[in-house]
Amino acid sequence: MKQLISYLFLLFTTVGFSQELKFSSEDISINDHIDGTLLTPTNNNSFILAIIVADSGPTDRDGNQNFQNNGALKKLAEGLSNENISTFRYDKRIVKQIRKGKVDPNISFDDFISDVNTIVSHFKSQNKYSKIVIIGHGQGSLVGLVASKNDINQFISIAGSGKSIDSVIIDQITQMDPALVKSTKKAFEKLKKGTIITEYPQALGSIFSSDVQPFMMSWMKYNPQELIKELKIPTLIVNGTKDLQVPVSEAELLKNASSNAEIKIIDNMNHVMFIIEGKELENSKSYNESYRAISNELIQAITAFIKS
Repeated sequence: MKQLISYLFLLFTTVGFSQELKFSSEDISINDHIDGTLLTPTNNNSFILAIIVADSGPTDRDGNQNFQNNGALKKLAEGLSNENISTFRYDKRIVKQIRKGKVDPNISFDDFISDVNTIVSHFKSQNKYSKIVIIGHGQGSLVGLVASKNDINQFISIAGSGKSIDSVIIDQITQMDPALVKSTKKAFEKLKKGTIITEYPQALGSIFSSDVQPFMMSWMKYNPQELIKELKIPTLIVNGTKDLQVPVSEAELLKNASSNAEIKIIDNMNHVMFIIEGKELENSKSYNESYRAISNELIQAITAFIKS
């Protein structure tokens, strides 16, 4: 019995060790704003690079925030690199600013797009990769969608909205408090014209406060359906049926707007790419459960699309 236990222990540790060696990891600082991690398959035969763009908020390269620790983007990167696809994921520039205690009050949505363009230029200059793919998650879907206009081979949207951010917020307000819809629409109309506003629903101060308005202006000018309609490269749109933030209908809006897109709907996958068998309580708690594995169906769908 002891010999059997010893053998099983050796087998499991050997399997785990071989999995760890499927890729190497290198931390890279591209410029003052961009720090990230490059995973390279250890067979050194990967000529495909997937650049992973994070969701909204101060999200780091692993997909975590101060009160959200799930490691979803790290798991996505490792899953793809295990499939012989190099990956680069990075901290959003605001993460570095928060850590240094010097947050730029003038940060804009366009800065996020500029960062992706800089990353693409960095790796293109190496002449190593024959295919560069952008994978955008959540808000990163819109960022990646804009950046994909610049000589990218493929684009993948995971849990990306099909509407501009002002339309998304108005939809949410309609469900929560219809009495605020009229004043919210009026506020957005003024922002669209580049006007800083002082009159807006006080309940929405986190959206319309004076320090947030410039960022909101830079964000709301991008319409995902219009952008994806113009995108001429192969595109994959992925959504989960248990996404609490972005319903499947948003993915369908993107698909219907594009003649170059495939759509993949994954049963029971939530916004952070975990499979949820239970209800909303389990779903919400999972955002902070780093022990969970992301959807294997997601990894396989992305791999098949990239290698097709």
